[in-house]
Amino acid sequence: MSTTITAVDVHDVRFPTARDGDGSDAINRGDYSATYVELRTDAGPTGAGFTFTNGRGNEITCAAVHALAHHVTGRTVEEIAAEPVAFWRSLTADVQLRWLGPEKGVIHMAAGALVNAVWDLRAKLADRPLWRFLADLPTAELVANIDFRHITDALTPDEAASILDKGLIGLADRCAELDRDGFPSYTTSVGWLGYPDDKVRALTRAAYGQGWRAMKMKVGGELADDLRRARIIRAEIGPDALLMMDANQVWDVDEAIEKMAVLAEVEPYWIEEPTHADDVLGHARIAQAVAPVRVATGEVAANRVMFKQFLQAGALGVMQIDACRVAGVNEVLAELLLAAKFGVPVCPHAGGVGLCEYVQHLAIFDYLRVGTALTGRMVEYVDHLHEHFVDPVRTRDGRYLLPDQPGYSSTMRPESIARFSFPDGPAWR
Repeated sequence: MSTTITAVDVHDVRFPTARDGDGSDAINRGDYSATYVELRTDAGPTGAGFTFTNGRGNEITCAAVHALAHHVTGRTVEEIAAEPVAFWRSLTADVQLRWLGPEKGVIHMAAGALVNAVWDLRAKLADRPLWRFLADLPTAELVANIDFRHITDALTPDEAASILDKGLIGLADRCAELDRDGFPSYTTSVGWLGYPDDKVRALTRAAYGQGWRAMKMKVGGELADDLRRARIIRAEIGPDALLMMDANQVWDVDEAIEKMAVLAEVEPYWIEEPTHADDVLGHARIAQAVAPVRVATGEVAANRVMFKQFLQAGALGVMQIDACRVAGVNEVLAELLLAAKFGVPVCPHAGGVGLCEYVQHLAIFDYLRVGTALTGRMVEYVDHLHEHFVDPVRTRDGRYLLPDQPGYSSTMRPESIARFSFPDGPAWR
């Protein structure tokens, strides 16, 4: 029996995080927001998906979803699953919307919200969490979901199939390991740029006590301030825990090299987004200059082609993916396989609204079927806004626990949608 998508509902949901400095960094101090999508069906289950924004402009992404919704309404889930790339291209390469991209920006993110909602629906219909649903798919079906256009010079379908086939070896053992121990994580909640020193110290001490042995701080303010805050965190976590830094693109290339020479005192594990997110050659030059500190980037990489270039140029030592910036699960599959081909570990970007809920599934699948090793792999964790989701992330001793409810953990509580809908929800009136 087929399942038809009968309607697409779109909600502009915003949370007032700017007032407390949650999520603040060198370039951002916003209200964490979601363009939240619900796919209604004639079979009962609703597919939930979203893309993350930072407040003002969320209405633009909502409008983009409305502009793409006709590609989804009236189609069956079975039809989409039978021709996944054709469906994906109908969203990402709409002939009348390509001038607003192509395959980047608001349209691409809106397409991702719809694509992710379809995957949530597929997993719910299969009665499995998405990570399990993906891990159990045959290699041929996983490969069939990937658009290889523009990346075959770096990854061919046959190479992807070989990686995925190898991932079947030891799959049950890796799954049992994660069920027992959870997935490694690091927390960013201790080091937002807008936090005063006393709060940074207290949060770091609390996170260490809760089991986290990897923490990230924001840099990109005054160098003396960055170094002082870094010393506070390093003093609290000791010499053996990992300390990562994130500059959120604020530095020029030479500036990044000069400032990391000073911040190297506290032995950072990586520097994230040290310069403009699209500057492949700049990142490559920084990576060479700051080694052994790794360069991490990817959370705002527009598409799989950008990741291909970063990897080909040796411009990153840690590849970060984001579940919302690109066009959904299909494109993330390509990115994970590219990373495996080039031997670069993937540490997904999270935080925001629901990103932790999303990326835990992607990281788990990566370990089970693609990367097959935990060395260098961690999922970001931020302790904000999980209470608004029906299936929120769960952690223990600094590790994510396996999601066990069907779907992509992307369903938002109805009362949260009602309260934080913009501009008419009670939180905004």
